[in-house]
Amino acid sequence: MRYIIIGAGAVGGVVGGRLAGSGHEVVLVARGAHFESLRDHGLRLRVPEGELTHRLPVVDGPAALGELRPDDVLVLAVKTQDSTAALQTWGPVPVTGGGTAAERLPLVCAQNGVESQRLALRLFRRVYGVCVWLPSTYVEPGVVSAAGRPLTGILHLGRHPHGTDETARLIAADLEKSHFEAPVVADVARWQYAKLLGNLGNSLEAVTGPIDSAEAAALFGRVRAEGAAVLDAAGIAYASAEEQQAVRGDKVTLVPVDGTPRGGGSSWQSLTRGTGTIEADYLNGEIVLLGRLHGVPTPLNELLQSLANTFARERRAAGSMPLGELLRLADEAGGPADAA
Repeated sequence: MRYIIIGAGAVGGVVGGRLAGSGHEVVLVARGAHFESLRDHGLRLRVPEGELTHRLPVVDGPAALGELRPDDVLVLAVKTQDSTAALQTWGPVPVTGGGTAAERLPLVCAQNGVESQRLALRLFRRVYGVCVWLPSTYVEPGVVSAAGRPLTGILHLGRHPHGTDETARLIAADLEKSHFEAPVVADVARWQYAKLLGNLGNSLEAVTGPIDSAEAAALFGRVRAEGAAVLDAAGIAYASAEEQQAVRGDKVTLVPVDGTPRGGGSSWQSLTRGTGTIEADYLNGEIVLLGRLHGVPTPLNELLQSLANTFARERRAAGSMPLGELLRLADEAGGPADAA
């Protein structure tokens, strides 16, 4: 199979680089300065064993490829706010032998949250969800890093909305040859919703900095408890913290990577890059939406969603709000009492 990585940033670049490193055929899709650097200098992947350079085909859209191949796998790795545009761009592309990508090819959503695969299923017949547990960083144009070892990440994979098939098993086998663990599960959404609860801290980190104090951890506990209450009210199952830890263990231990200062998560990186957008509407905003649908107040997630969007829109510096100010706003907003 040939893997077309739509959005070769932190997650997509690392997945594409690792697949290429184990001998798989990979095409990277990028834009702007990142596209130019990938085209001119190759993908530079910084990992614990050193910096690896992969000279791979890189395009800025499907026109450069012409018809797609029947053995292509589309890996959607853009931020969720960019999913609709990417799906509309790639869905109508013809496939050799007849039909379009949306009709014939598997689309793998390797993204945070749960919304992209729902968007994809409106256009694509064969959609796969991934629970992405992959600590990675977009360092600069052409350079991405992943600091985990002995595994680079753990990627639960399954059909959306549920089930498994031979394609999922083939993709998982390729990933497992490429420094990943890739369990194929029939209930991938259960893992994604568990990951969503953890990702509710992305906006908190983006706005005030690392969650490395008792006060910040207590606030995140309140935000997460609000999210869990919403999922429980909606009847949405999610893997427990104990189940996640049993699977992960010490398989992905973070170590320093030369030339890569340890920054924050995906939302922090969006602010640092000054992209003007952030994924909060599909993380905290997912909880807000479900809360409104099921009659559960979500004041803390509403607050973080609003603040993150304001920071992105106004291109404020990541981590620039004092924690004390956020705590004051959170107390004014209300929400669950302190939670572990």
